[in-house]
Amino acid sequence: MKGFDRLDTVDLSTWVALAKTKTNCGRVVERIPRLAVADTAWFAVHICCKSGKFYSEGDTNCVFPLMSVIKPFTFLYLLEHMGMEKVLSWVGVKPSDAPFNSLEQLVADGGYPRNPMINSGAITLADKLLGEDADYSTRSFCEWLNQLAGSQIQLDESMLASVRLSRSPANQAIANYLAEKGYLENLDVALDTYEQICCLSGTVEDLALLGKLLALESSLISPQHQQLVNSVMLTCGLYQASAEYTDKIGLPMKSGIGGGLLAIVPTIGAIACYSPALDRIGNPVGAIAFVEVLSRSLGLCGRFSHL
Repeated sequence: MKGFDRLDTVDLSTWVALAKTKTNCGRVVERIPRLAVADTAWFAVHICCKSGKFYSEGDTNCVFPLMSVIKPFTFLYLLEHMGMEKVLSWVGVKPSDAPFNSLEQLVADGGYPRNPMINSGAITLADKLLGEDADYSTRSFCEWLNQLAGSQIQLDESMLASVRLSRSPANQAIANYLAEKGYLENLDVALDTYEQICCLSGTVEDLALLGKLLALESSLISPQHQQLVNSVMLTCGLYQASAEYTDKIGLPMKSGIGGGLLAIVPTIGAIACYSPALDRIGNPVGAIAFVEVLSRSLGLCGRFSHL
């Protein structure tokens, strides 16, 4: 297998150009005003290697909200602070064939969220972040990530205002049902915290640095927790398309409607992309096309599909 340390920059540019041709197949999110102004042509990638070497290409100065890409790290944070047994009493680790904001799936499961990568699971875990209010919980969580990863993510207040202005009725319904079934301690705080952590923002470099927390061995993170988060990303990180890409790519990945995509290559490094044009499921088309061609070219496909 060809390692990241020997990536050919000409190949990288070729793969980026190919990925950008796919972006016209997608659309930016229109429900949230601040996301709706993104240009579908924007594309950026940052690859972090175990050695410390990195590669960047494209619109790398773009700052974007992580949105659902933050979900693996909420899961990791709570695993580290509360332990696996407690966290898995709040949320499961099974894939879902339903959309990421499905109330029907939650009702069918009796209120127990299917996994932490969909909204019901993420809202439940947001409710459990340490702190007495949403502001403190978000700040503490953000500081923890930045300290461990060396990233510089921060809350985008204008994005948060835009999200609050257009709050998802589906998320409200999910939160109401979670509260009814006893999975939330404080419904309003849970939704506020969830919206804040989704508006933590950074560049592709910041996202790749976060990815290294899951990709590489560290004395600061439990290997068991790393493996669990990666396994759930592999089977659930791209919503109902997860199974398709587990077969095609076989890397743990997580997407977000802000255009972010994080791919983990265990023991090797992390790939972070930004491409705001999304497919009908909510995954960034250009970013997935890039990771697919890179993983196939480097012989990564399928190597990590049985985490």
